[in-house]
Amino acid sequence: MSLLVPFDGSELATQALERASTFGDLLDEEVVVATVVPDDAGYARDRGWITEGEPFDPEAIAEGMQRRASEVAPAATVRVERVSSEEPTATSTTNVVREIRRIAGEIDASVVFIGSENAGSVIAPQSSVGSPVANDQRYDVYVVREPDDDVDPAELTDIDSTQNEL
Repeated sequence: MSLLVPFDGSELATQALERASTFGDLLDEEVVVATVVPDDAGYARDRGWITEGEPFDPEAIAEGMQRRASEVAPAATVRVERVSSEEPTATSTTNVVREIRRIAGEIDASVVFIGSENAGSVIAPQSSVGSPVANDQRYDVYVVREPDDDVDPAELTDIDSTQNEL
């Protein structure tokens, strides 16, 4: 069994990879990082892989994602998969989701660590892979919803506390 982290280089995906790496060390499980690069310059631009006017170079994107993931989790296995957008009814996001699910099944993932602001939400944007990947019942899902910022203890409430305020 393995821990799978879909990785697009975003802050939340990076946090998910850091947490998966910690879990992998504690549980002695392999961490597999999956970056899926569709042949779609717009998708790459939307994720900040390339800037407006920069040429779409899938190989350069793959190398950059591999390097970034290895910097965060040196012991992880990094896979960069390319998918085609030849199917007329599928979006690039749909193709990415299918590939992540395929990889999860192939490696027999026990947990998928997703960095997503909306995974599991009732309403999710069409461009997010979080919710569709989280809906697969073959594995558990660990969702990182917010970047790892310092939390002010005064902002936390213990909703099941039995102590009354004095």
